[in-house]
Amino acid sequence: MAMSKKQSLMQRDNIIRAAVMGANDGILSVSGIILGVAGATSHTGTILLAGFAGTLAGTVSMAMGEYVSVSSQHDAEEKVRRVQTKALADDYNKEFDFVQKKYEAHGISLELAQQATREMMNMDPLVTTVRERYGFSLDHELSAKDAALASLISFPIGSVLPMVAISTSALDVRELVTFFAVILALAITGYTAAYLNGADKRHSAIRNVLAGVFTMLVTYAIGSFFR
Repeated sequence: MAMSKKQSLMQRDNIIRAAVMGANDGILSVSGIILGVAGATSHTGTILLAGFAGTLAGTVSMAMGEYVSVSSQHDAEEKVRRVQTKALADDYNKEFDFVQKKYEAHGISLELAQQATREMMNMDPLVTTVRERYGFSLDHELSAKDAALASLISFPIGSVLPMVAISTSALDVRELVTFFAVILALAITGYTAAYLNGADKRHSAIRNVLAGVFTMLVTYAIGSFFR
């Protein structure tokens, strides 16, 4: 029951992570597109058309990318599962000795390493040997469909912000309003992603904002050449 709850929590966190990153990419990608076009033309319809096209392309791309990425991860996991299941069936003692020696290499005494190995192998030899040989736990990854769905929903939601900002602001300040609205949104998504991953929140938020600033400045500058 405890393991099931732990897996459910990890699944939920992974779905949230995929959603946050999808929204972040929607904000960043579409803001770059519309500011690039805004650098070339002041026509709101043209700017929004480019934004909608970027949203559609980005949504499909992100969803398919998540699906393929997670599916590939699952394929690799299944291969390891098959290899390790066969290894345990062919020579259980060899796998037991490998785990024990690894525990000993971490400074655990021989007697305690034997006891720990015995308890872990009795509980689940496949999970134990996969973790010690390959460094990951089985069945803890996000489903490919959930990852794709999270991105499919969150990317267009993120893309709405820059398009709303640039279409509802006064003509003479709309690029500036969009710029600062995007910076605020990227700071929030960067902070949230770091919170979910256990990373440095301040560093992640700043890094995300700097990436966004660079993207917007470059695309706007390029667009300005075609004005």
